[in-house]
Amino acid sequence: MKQPPLIIPAEVTLAQAAYTTLRNGVSLYTLASEEFEVLRVTFVFRAGSSVQQIPFSASAAANLLSEGTRSLTAVEVAERLDFHGSWFDVNIDRDNAYISFCMLSKFFEPTMDVAEQILLHPLFPDEEVVTYCAKRKQRLAIERAKVDTRAREAFAHALFGAQHPYGISSDEACYDSLLRDDIVAFYNRCYTADNCFVVCSGRIGIREQQRIAAIAEQLPQGVALHPDFPQPETTRELFVEHAGAVQSSIRIGRLLFPRQHPDFFGMQVVAMTLGGYFGSRLMQNLREERGYTYGVVSAMVNFEQAGYLAIATQVGTEVTQAALCEIRAEIERLRQELMPAEELELVKNMMVGEMMRILDGPFGIADVTIENILCGVDNGVIGRNIERVRAMTPADIQLLAQRYLAPEELITVVAGAPEGRCVLD
Repeated sequence: MKQPPLIIPAEVTLAQAAYTTLRNGVSLYTLASEEFEVLRVTFVFRAGSSVQQIPFSASAAANLLSEGTRSLTAVEVAERLDFHGSWFDVNIDRDNAYISFCMLSKFFEPTMDVAEQILLHPLFPDEEVVTYCAKRKQRLAIERAKVDTRAREAFAHALFGAQHPYGISSDEACYDSLLRDDIVAFYNRCYTADNCFVVCSGRIGIREQQRIAAIAEQLPQGVALHPDFPQPETTRELFVEHAGAVQSSIRIGRLLFPRQHPDFFGMQVVAMTLGGYFGSRLMQNLREERGYTYGVVSAMVNFEQAGYLAIATQVGTEVTQAALCEIRAEIERLRQELMPAEELELVKNMMVGEMMRILDGPFGIADVTIENILCGVDNGVIGRNIERVRAMTPADIQLLAQRYLAPEELITVVAGAPEGRCVLD
């Protein structure tokens, strides 16, 4: 059997979403794909944790939407969606909440009937709030027993400051004082027409658009949220003691800029080179050559009002110092030496391949469209980014590394056993 030829596309053209402004100001974006017998509707609300006034009220509001409505109990919501093979999904980040309904085209109407109840008429029953808070408190306590969670939260503190909306980590005990009234108040403030847009993808015709619009147009008017964040207060080095840990969790990176910055995409190439794929420099060094870790990753992370580079790994306590030295050495090598053209070509192919993987199917295209809307760009940016990848040279990579990865600008966080504290002394 002969292997088919490897084809790396020189350009990618992504269809633009059709756009409509509804009567109450909600933006409705449609990506029609007749060849698929499924569709997804995602309501995006500016309802992330950064706009909450009571700890955990944002995640509670999103996750409790389906736990009882004006016409349906929580059990009835689940049974109706399950009967039609439909899927309801909630995701929440620092900035936004994403409420998605995925269904077969033939079950569009009954699924959207449930969606209307979930979005517009949630009850947040007291008994469900109590159960939810108890479970989430226990889950968070279990997560914080893990060294990786401690390092992740500490890294956010080090980047932004422990009281910044992007850096804060509330105590799990705050669940004890979270009330139904707090959740309802958050829902009423954030789940409004002024803080929402909708993206539909799949087999969507006029009938489907009209039904989705009819739901979205019932969202009440409110006040558009434009939070004014304080300046970050960064900490260069931070050690989090985690008694009994057999591994240290490491984070190295720095605060940079959001996706709209002209160098964000270039820094994605830098991050990919360092630790963005299995054969990356840090994987070769820390895993393949030295056996310090099972894996290491690096990535650019994007928020609405900030962005940062993060390198993350877990290593044995006894090799924590050595691993830190190797990570810093790989960063410095990227600053001091031109990377081989063959390696950069591989990185380019990996990035283009990852873009193609994400864009495989209407739901992946919808996810990219949502991200582009949030960043204030259209889907043409994908093709432009492919061109930018193809045009990058080893000198470009070195210049970016020199500009943004100076040793004195890097933030280092280690969480682990007390004996690991000396790595930052």
